Amino acid sequence: MNAPRTPVIRVLVVDDSPVARELLAYLLNSDPALEVIGVVADGEQAVEAAARLRPDVITMDIHLPRLDGYAATRMIMETCPTRIVMVTASPVAHDVADNFRVLEAGALAVLPKPSGPGHPEHAQITEELLRTIKLMAEVSVVRRWRRSERWGAGAALASAPPAPPAPPPAGAALRLVVIGASTGGPLALHTILARLKQPFAAPILVVQHISPGFVAGLVEWLGRACGGTVRIAEHGELARAGQVYLAPDDAHMTVRAEGGVARIALSGAPPEHGARPAVASLFRSAAAFGPRAAGVLLTGMGRDGAQELKTMQQAGALTIAQDPDSAIVNGMPGEAVRLGAARHVLAPEAIAGLLNSLTPGAP
Repeated sequence: MNAPRTPVIRVLVVDDSPVARELLAYLLNSDPALEVIGVVADGEQAVEAAARLRPDVITMDIHLPRLDGYAATRMIMETCPTRIVMVTASPVAHDVADNFRVLEAGALAVLPKPSGPGHPEHAQITEELLRTIKLMAEVSVVRRWRRSERWGAGAALASAPPAPPAPPPAGAALRLVVIGASTGGPLALHTILARLKQPFAAPILVVQHISPGFVAGLVEWLGRACGGTVRIAEHGELARAGQVYLAPDDAHMTVRAEGGVARIALSGAPPEHGARPAVASLFRSAAAFGPRAAGVLLTGMGRDGAQELKTMQQAGALTIAQDPDSAIVNGMPGEAVRLGAARHVLAPEAIAGLLNSLTPGAP
């Protein structure tokens, strides 16, 4: 008797370039787990096709005629919520930052658009695209725009009020916050940073798994959420309170205590958990700060950082994992919970509230 066939993931491709549409459809259809069920060229067609075809996943370009990718995403998430992956061709930081805005509208991820087969990074980018689409197909779609806020300035995703933060532990003042994230991480980071007191009383170091070339755009987008205090870390610099430092492409970021402050180091050491930068490297170094540090492990596939969050906990640090209801992918934080590494398991809004309560001047 034949084993039951795994359901095929149905994909709608949205792109205004005929060449890009043809390439994307070819690459997606080359994977037996995926099937392109529609190809459209503008945002209005995307909204109509999403409602008519009910795809499992949509790949969406940002620059579209008639209705851009941001507006199309908002309308789709209001009328027929669907898993949307933004696929962009622009390497320019400002353009990438604008592309990240679609995460605020309900898209799940932002990825580079594959180049032709002759490009040196074609295989790597294509593999990431196919893997992400298959992973996103498993995500529960829960985000919808409030109809009354559809075109309102500063509209936000409809969500339940965050739970109140857990009481902070007694102990030394917070001197360092380290955060690790992968798939789904940019939106969780944005949510946390936008809610932190400014200026925040400790430096924040972040390892976010992201496609090469996207870090500068992510920094610009996150900086808009917290007054422009976000930057790419540099080797040897002192991490200062009120600043957020993101690990650069292809370099591990670690930190060491020096005269009561934290000094950042970057290295090309071998990847850990298949990643460089790795959350594991940052968290392992942060354990030396003991109870003066807080470690936060956010949404992402795999186990990067989970065991090292346990190491931080054993050193006396405050440890937090994102809760499964808010995590787009519960791999990394879920593993931390399984290991008993997280003292608190919270949604991003509550994580920000807890961090605020640990700093001077907290209400």
